[in-house]
Amino acid sequence: VAEKPTIIFGADVTHPGPGEISKPSIAALVGSMDAQCSRYAAAIRIQKGRNEVIRDLSGMIVELLRTFYQFCGSKPQRIVFYRDGVSEGQFTEVVREEVAAIRRACAILEAGYNPTTTFVIVQKRHHARFFPLRKEDADRSGNVLPGTVVETGITHPSEFDFYLASHPGLQGTSKPTHYHVLYDENRFTSDALQELTYRLCYLYCRATRSVSVCPPAYYAHLVAARARFH
Repeated sequence: VAEKPTIIFGADVTHPGPGEISKPSIAALVGSMDAQCSRYAAAIRIQKGRNEVIRDLSGMIVELLRTFYQFCGSKPQRIVFYRDGVSEGQFTEVVREEVAAIRRACAILEAGYNPTTTFVIVQKRHHARFFPLRKEDADRSGNVLPGTVVETGITHPSEFDFYLASHPGLQGTSKPTHYHVLYDENRFTSDALQELTYRLCYLYCRATRSVSVCPPAYYAHLVAARARFH
């Protein structure tokens, strides 16, 4: 991240509860505003209920790219986008629509501006759990150690995805997060992207230890949930 100006985005959409047909969905986008990826700004939009694709993503990205420029004095040359709340059946539509929205936002900001983009889906709703085979590989609660990555065996045979157990389990069995890399112009090696994602998990401002989901996606979820009260 320190090699060249990089912005880390996190996005999520929260939907109304069962029976709340007339209420809208709320889309939230957060973006890092410093080289340490510890300071974030947010943008929110209201859209038609039950719609997972973020409809005004390009406008939200323009807003945050301008804020990034105000803070850092330069435009990001690289974008890493963590997208939460998408099921596998929606992957194709979401990556098609939202990567195009990123392109449009960059073109609106400046003609010919085309930072390299990596688009990652963050999934927490799954049933995979991991257990250490040897006692010395376990933490005090018997879970796998923080930073454990599984990228073979139960992952897709041809696509770029991995499970990351980034947090220490305090009680019960740790639940890893499943990351799907659907678009990668930055040509990250699997080790580089896994390490970036893991290191980000130590930068969540509400915790003194690593968290289970990378903070950009976490913050986007919090912003969207908070916006529903306003």
